[in-house]
Amino acid sequence: MLDKKNFYINGEWVSPKKSNDFKVIDPSTEEECAVISLAGVDDVNDAVSAATKAFETWAFSTKEERLKYLEALYEVYKKRWNDMAKAISLEMGSPIDFSTQLQAGTGASHIKSYIKVLKEYTFEAKLGEHALNNNILHEPKGVCALITPWNWPMNQVCLKVIPAIAAGCTMVLKPSEIAPLSSIILAEMIDEIKLPKGVFNLINGDGAVAGNALTSHPDVNMVSFTGSTRAGALISQNAASDFKRISLELGGKGANIIFKDADAEAIERGALRCFRNSGQSCNAPTRMLVEKSIYADAVERVKNFANSMKVDVATKNGDHIGPVVSKTQFEKIQTLIQVGIDEGAKLVAGGTGKPDGLDKGYFVKPTAFADVNNQMQIARTEIFGPVLSIIPFETEEEAIAIANDTPYGLLNFIQTQDQEKANRVARKLRSGMVDINGAGLAPDAPFGGYKHSGIGREAGKLGLEEYLEVKVVSGWND
Repeated sequence: MLDKKNFYINGEWVSPKKSNDFKVIDPSTEEECAVISLAGVDDVNDAVSAATKAFETWAFSTKEERLKYLEALYEVYKKRWNDMAKAISLEMGSPIDFSTQLQAGTGASHIKSYIKVLKEYTFEAKLGEHALNNNILHEPKGVCALITPWNWPMNQVCLKVIPAIAAGCTMVLKPSEIAPLSSIILAEMIDEIKLPKGVFNLINGDGAVAGNALTSHPDVNMVSFTGSTRAGALISQNAASDFKRISLELGGKGANIIFKDADAEAIERGALRCFRNSGQSCNAPTRMLVEKSIYADAVERVKNFANSMKVDVATKNGDHIGPVVSKTQFEKIQTLIQVGIDEGAKLVAGGTGKPDGLDKGYFVKPTAFADVNNQMQIARTEIFGPVLSIIPFETEEEAIAIANDTPYGLLNFIQTQDQEKANRVARKLRSGMVDINGAGLAPDAPFGGYKHSGIGREAGKLGLEEYLEVKVVSGWND
């Protein structure tokens, strides 16, 4: 079992002030794979103090200095790519091929993307020809509390840590205590490139103690959080007391609108996007809205696809899905599958219980419900497992109404070969992102949502600007 009890504070690996061991569980085996320590308030205070002190100088570092560190980090990350993939696979159950290509891959792509963004970004500019002595300065927000989830660990960590470094902020990272091993490896990389002491600090801990202490700390200027909408609301309340800046990437219940003229792969592509990563993605298309003239065929195709999808342990190579992350998550998903059955939705694939031959581990059957209406709990709740709800519609207007009838507004999907219709529908969907015909989002496309899906954007130029304040100086002459 790995011993990872130390925190990374002020450029050093340090022991916690008070021992508070927490076992990390391999979800493929239900066995302990590592032990970490959960931070107390004193540990949080030390990390914030280090970040506060470092900000005095790091805030005035040059763009060229920050680029040098990010370029060095990218090179180290590439060398440790396989270490990162194995850690993610172990801590949260992502199959090793998926973990190597996508889970670890997203971290690398965000570092590379932000190197480009930083090179092109202008931190100072004139207000305009009409006011040449008014200068606009984009300055770092200060000490940032970065709180990340377990489902896409490096994707979310790098979407926060990298732009914070690029902006000139200092930070305390608290990854999910369920999946902390990948963040510890990133801290080792940052230590290797000799980023100035205190710029980046890592503590492990839970939300109730460490998370609460971070988000209410008077010396923290900004909180960036990815996780549940419920936790996001609590963090917002903490931050509001002293007007901390906040960036929240929260839940989703994406609609995938499939019109009768959709391409031949649209049904299976949509089901795969729902089931991959074992359904543990906030931007998954978990509601499949299908035009009635092709509805029966779509249900049959989803049934066949779900029944053919393989489920297995994370260590095996292949295109299967792995377990969900924890016993708590497994039990929540099982409960909601039973709710769908009790509500009268038609179970066409999967269901409660574990797949055959997988008695150990938190494995969930790829599950699909047909004849769902949008008022059912399975259509309104973010299940965060491989569970798909199929909903019929008759008209374009009805599809838009169903898609928008949700507290969330993260990523919606449209499948049609009528580009004019696709563009028209995309404009009417109340979500921060829309994907047409599986085109996919670029690494620097702004990621974020409307309504209960959050506040702010991550990735690209807008993601960098989340970490910047705007100052205007009049009487500036140069």
